[in-house]
Amino acid sequence: MISMLKHSITIIIFLTSFSAQSTSKNKETYEYLDLFGQIFDKVRSEYVEEVTDQELIEKAIDGMLTGLDPHSGYMNEEVWEEMQMDTQGKFGGLGIEITMEEGFVKVISPIEDSPAFEAGILAGDFIIQIDDTPVFGLTLNEAVELMRGEKGEPITITISREGTDPFEVNIIRDIIKIQSVKHEVYDNVGYLRITSFTEQTEDGLIKSINKIQNEHKKIKGFVIDLRSNPGGLLTQAVKVTDIFLKRGEIVSTRGRDKKDIRRYRAKNKDLTNGKPIVVLINGGSASASEIVAGALQDHRRAIIVGTQSFGKGSVQTIIPFQRSKDGNVSGIRLTTARYYTPSGVSIQGKGINPDIIVEQGEFESYEFERYSESDLKDSLDKADEENTNNNIEDADLSEKEERLAKDYQLKRALDLLKGLSIFEESFEE
Repeated sequence: MISMLKHSITIIIFLTSFSAQSTSKNKETYEYLDLFGQIFDKVRSEYVEEVTDQELIEKAIDGMLTGLDPHSGYMNEEVWEEMQMDTQGKFGGLGIEITMEEGFVKVISPIEDSPAFEAGILAGDFIIQIDDTPVFGLTLNEAVELMRGEKGEPITITISREGTDPFEVNIIRDIIKIQSVKHEVYDNVGYLRITSFTEQTEDGLIKSINKIQNEHKKIKGFVIDLRSNPGGLLTQAVKVTDIFLKRGEIVSTRGRDKKDIRRYRAKNKDLTNGKPIVVLINGGSASASEIVAGALQDHRRAIIVGTQSFGKGSVQTIIPFQRSKDGNVSGIRLTTARYYTPSGVSIQGKGINPDIIVEQGEFESYEFERYSESDLKDSLDKADEENTNNNIEDADLSEKEERLAKDYQLKRALDLLKGLSIFEESFEE
């Protein structure tokens, strides 16, 4: 009886303590909300220019979200509609994926074939001024609104790039239509370029692989080019990875609670029939690109070549809010989880480290004069060799050869795949 009484007293004390803590916490919250109300009234009445209540509230919401991390934010009705077009692969603007860092807009990656891409904007560039407006002090949404505009409208952005003085870039806005998958064949190696992960990506990739394998019966392997791919839809990253895996985990997402874990697994359908794969990444490969590269690397399904990826390993959930008054939809983009590769490694802030580090540069073998036995004085068969060399020198480089002369990382990836193919063939014999 005494023991039971002790337990009852302990529970009562605990509940009383818990109730007191809860009441104290609520009181503190209400005090801060009251402070917010006082500041709201003061700004509305004394700010140098008249500001609507809607502007103040939207800026307050956006400030709350962007203050947590650079990928969370508020989307008003206009931004919400544009976001819907983004995921469908068509939208207006410059064609860059951006984030906020140290008060400036940082380019995660330009979208291939967009106005920004054609103008030479690079991953890692900082945008410090938009037309006459300095970027420092703006929110990410405010910067985006300044850069968006009608097709054909000019814009001047000032770029800060490591190793150079700030410089201006003039760009003509356009409607950005993303062809998320492109393909070519280089000497019996299939080249698959994925520019972003939109609703079109899985279908485009399957069509490209099937076309390559149907038209070229001696394909030795595939290069998957994810360089400067800023990411996109998680579902598409999972589906793309599943195309190359027969089994195993692709990625897991983990939220605040330990039990809040979701795992995505492959479904046994490798469309390439186990052919060797090389994946190209760089500092502009982010988010969904890192999921694909990380999964194929962990399962040893592909060799990762290039430079360290961007390191965006957080999951943003899009949460809509509908106003009862007019039915218009706005929303928030809230970071709710982190990505983890199959081996349990977080991508956030770390990125994917390539198996073979290859910095980008120009492949120089076409730039220098070559010498051989036939160049030596009085060499045997010199006349025949000279005729052959002249024919080679006179031949124009094809478009693919010109690209490989400039794209050092792609050249190395193709060489690696050819080497793997020769190695495997020698074992088969």
